[in-house]
Amino acid sequence: MSKMRFFALQELANRKPIEISNPSNKLSDYYGSHVFDRKNMQEFLPKEAFKAVMNAIEKGTPISREMADLIANGMKSWAKSFNVTHYTHWFQPLTDGTAEKHDGFIEFGDDMDVIERFSGKLLIQQEPDASSFPNGGIRNTFEARGYTAWDVSSPAFIVDSTLCIPTIFISYTGEALDYKTPLLKALAAVDKAATEVCQLFDKNVTKVFANLGWEQEYFLVDSALFNARPDLCLTGRTLMGHSSAKDQQLEDHYFGSIPPRVTSFMKELELECHKLGIPAKTRHNEVAPNQFELAPIFENVNLANDHNQLVMDLMKRIAQKHNFNVLFHEKPFSGINGSGKHNNWSLCTDTGINLFAPGKNPKGNMLFITFIVNVLMMVYKNQDLLRASISSASNSHRLGANEAPPAILSIFLGKHLSNKLDEIVEQVEQAGNTKMTPEEKTILKLGIGRIPEILLDNTDRNRTSPFAFTGNRFEFRAAGSSSNCAAAMIAINAAMAHQLNEFKASVDKLMNEGVGRDEAIFRILKETIIASKSIRFEGDGYSDQWKEEAARRGLTNICHVPEALMKYGDKQAREVLIGEKIFNETELTSRIEVELEKYTMKVQIESRVLGDLAINHIVPIAITYQNRLLDNIRGMKEIFSAEEFNELSHDRKELIKEISHRVTEIKKLVKEMIEARKVANRIESQEEKAFSYEEKVRPFLELIRDHIDHLEMEVDDEIWPLPKYRELLFAK
Repeated sequence: MSKMRFFALQELANRKPIEISNPSNKLSDYYGSHVFDRKNMQEFLPKEAFKAVMNAIEKGTPISREMADLIANGMKSWAKSFNVTHYTHWFQPLTDGTAEKHDGFIEFGDDMDVIERFSGKLLIQQEPDASSFPNGGIRNTFEARGYTAWDVSSPAFIVDSTLCIPTIFISYTGEALDYKTPLLKALAAVDKAATEVCQLFDKNVTKVFANLGWEQEYFLVDSALFNARPDLCLTGRTLMGHSSAKDQQLEDHYFGSIPPRVTSFMKELELECHKLGIPAKTRHNEVAPNQFELAPIFENVNLANDHNQLVMDLMKRIAQKHNFNVLFHEKPFSGINGSGKHNNWSLCTDTGINLFAPGKNPKGNMLFITFIVNVLMMVYKNQDLLRASISSASNSHRLGANEAPPAILSIFLGKHLSNKLDEIVEQVEQAGNTKMTPEEKTILKLGIGRIPEILLDNTDRNRTSPFAFTGNRFEFRAAGSSSNCAAAMIAINAAMAHQLNEFKASVDKLMNEGVGRDEAIFRILKETIIASKSIRFEGDGYSDQWKEEAARRGLTNICHVPEALMKYGDKQAREVLIGEKIFNETELTSRIEVELEKYTMKVQIESRVLGDLAINHIVPIAITYQNRLLDNIRGMKEIFSAEEFNELSHDRKELIKEISHRVTEIKKLVKEMIEARKVANRIESQEEKAFSYEEKVRPFLELIRDHIDHLEMEVDDEIWPLPKYRELLFAK
């Protein structure tokens, strides 16, 4: 056994859970204690400053510089009560992580004495270097200026000794360089569009909120074993490794008892989450060994997304304290379930109505049906955009496997609700294009009034569906565990806004022609139900039959990542993203460039790491073992007769041939992969380069891995250099 692997396993044997103690047995005593929330603002801000913040959050009223100074001073006083020494504008660049630059409160006063100061100017806006973040060609390297601007709707919080202020991040010329800016625009768009549709039914609705409940799946690997695997350290996944004899086939890990060390980690994570006002609620073992999940209570999309990014950062830091490394890669281990981040999405009004839940009367159910049908049409028309929003080098390993939905977008409604939509179509068609009679309208409304009954026992999920209705929300299951939820939420909310605007325009057109409101709504609902029927699917999304059926329905199935990403620029996506003013032309073009470049870089890194490990770790070990076998054969030749030797050495000779073949193929394939990479690297176009990496470089990863995985089963376990799956997955 290699020294690194030996010492990693030896260190693992001495691990013990870390005891975690709560500051109080009562959650409410410390929940949100590290957040500058409404309660803390009321305590530390003057009344006029508190009112200014509330007006900014609820009405979008600008905050004056005078008020900003008062708010900043109160925020600093609150932070100093926690011995905070620094502040940072916390933002979400296009790296799929978060960014922060810490500045001390320290300044020189007028008499050159050192003082602590934090002004409204520093709170509202700062100018970090924008040149080193992904920008898709918006900024040249020498044009470094970028701006962060305070997002007043997401409260400031404290991590360690730093006050963190959530902000947007834009270029000097105003283009968005982050996830938060377009997300806020998408949420504003769906609020406006959904409110206008709601007012067809209820004039009291003045605002619609988009809510998100994310489910974060992840793996934990002991830090000693993690550090002994260069591929895990550098790429987040194992680029080689033969399956463990036992993995998840007994299904004994899912919802099983949580190991003590992991429980200790989870306790501290939940404690820190609750201090930061993150409503972490659910924790459990997932399907694969050493795979787990954390899920919170639903929140407003913007805040929920901030909290998910913060949780991922907390997980990384807290895991290290417990001698773990957390893996967010969608497929860190071949042959077992990968990790997703299900996005549970809903729309709710300021009058307390969940628009994806049946109402208490026929009018409420018409509102419910209206929004359900518009979701169907939204997904049908924007399937390529939704797929693009979750496409990445890492998520492509997971989609379509048994633990994840396929790349074909479809919606599961449940047969009863789906049948009810078909009934609505039939009833409206029976009424014809002439004016509907009061009796016909009554029959339709009475039928719609039965919806709560048909949904009562229809809450099962189709786990193969990428976009499933689960009773009072839609669950977008295709998002990957490492992703920023904002990417999917931008696409979904912008597309929903666009669809609702088209629906409202169609209803208004009929009403302007003299058709009554209810009848106009019924007619457009009928047309929309018929037009979107292809997106409804109740069966097995993994089956080959569904792939054939989906093709007949005209649904797309794009597994080629760069091709999927390019759909951001097609006609429908542009109508949504540019038409709803989520991006301008420059921003959308740059996003495509950034995503293509990220894909290329990730495949390039994996290729380099695998080539290095293959040539410098695996091949030498294989040759060492091969030489042992040769020495063994030479010794056998001296002892046994020629006849005995030929009989007894046959298996060893075959093994030597096998190892020699594998080594030769590995060296040949690595050389060819390097040459393919060189060719791709000379391509100027980011699109063409990404396509080249997908089609010419990436296939080598599996070809090389196959030979290495066979060698792992043939070479003496004592000298194999890297921790194996049985060690990585079952270390407690």
